[in-house]
Amino acid sequence: MADNQKFETFDLIQEITLNDGSKYAELGNIMMNGRAERAALNGLIQQVRILQLNIPHSTAVRTYEQYVNTHYQFPPVDVKTWDVWAKPEGPILAAYNQIMKENHVA
Repeated sequence: MADNQKFETFDLIQEITLNDGSKYAELGNIMMNGRAERAALNGLIQQVRILQLNIPHSTAVRTYEQYVNTHYQFPPVDVKTWDVWAKPEGPILAAYNQIMKENHVA
C-alpha cells in the first residue's frame, strides 16, 4: 500500500464485464464501484453491476482486503486503465473462494 493511500474496506461484490465479454466477480466498495462505472464510461470495461451489498466483514474478507491494499493502487477518479487483481494460489485464493461461496456468488 502506498504511504498516502488509505486502507480500503470491502463491503460489496460486483460483477465486471471486460471488453472481451468475459466476466468476473470482485470485491469492492462504493468508491471502487464508482471507479468501475467510470471505467465503463471510458470504454476500459463493458460494464459493472453490484451482485451483493453489505457482505459480512469476515476473516476471509479481511485477508483479501489486506492483500489487495498491500499489492494494488486504487484508481483515481478519472480512471485511465483497468487492472484485474490477481488471486494467487494459497491463502488469498482460498479467502476469495470462501467469500464467493459464503455470499452465494460461486
